[in-house]
Amino acid sequence: MKIKVLDNGHVEYADHMGNDLTVVNAARVSFANHKEEFEEKDEKLIRYLAKHNHWTPFAHPQITLRIKAPVPIRVQFFKHKQGFVENEISRRYVSFTPEFYHPEWRGKPEGSAKQGSGEKLSWSLERDSWDYSLDELYDNALHLYERMIDEGVAPEQARFVLPQAMYTEWYWTGSLAAYARFYKQRTDPNAQWEVQQYAKAVGKIIEPLFPVSWNELIK
Repeated sequence: MKIKVLDNGHVEYADHMGNDLTVVNAARVSFANHKEEFEEKDEKLIRYLAKHNHWTPFAHPQITLRIKAPVPIRVQFFKHKQGFVENEISRRYVSFTPEFYHPEWRGKPEGSAKQGSGEKLSWSLERDSWDYSLDELYDNALHLYERMIDEGVAPEQARFVLPQAMYTEWYWTGSLAAYARFYKQRTDPNAQWEVQQYAKAVGKIIEPLFPVSWNELIK
């Protein structure tokens, strides 16, 4: 399963381990119990665990996703450390042409807020000129980057000229509990709009894998 996000990004399913029964068995091992099939009464146990924040049984299932996002959005993903591990593409080693995010511009936040954004800005000739200037900036940066590579500059240094809007990709593996925390924090209306779109895509992939647990964890 692969879900497109923004203009050139995506969230793609890679692998997972476990299911709702894994959560149940992890919880019941305290009583030396083990089940082979998930039953209706197990939903009540999962509901109880989630409601009372008994999170460790939800930490046993693991999910791996492959994600493609602009660098500033990747930074927001990587702030979630507990329960996650990541491996990212490195431009020290790859030579394919980078892609860049073309945002739809939003206004600054109202009031005294120091972060976030307001409503999407309506089109104007000035806004159109921003897009033109941005494309020009991307082209110039890419041209300089490729020229530096061709002229023998080390890729680990040439990458310094690439804008933050460059897309990057990584493998992200985490527990079900960790993904639920990420989802709840990054779908909050105060989260940046772009990362909200990624969090929603993450939820669409994980929900069918752990339908009972996911529904209870994200309440």
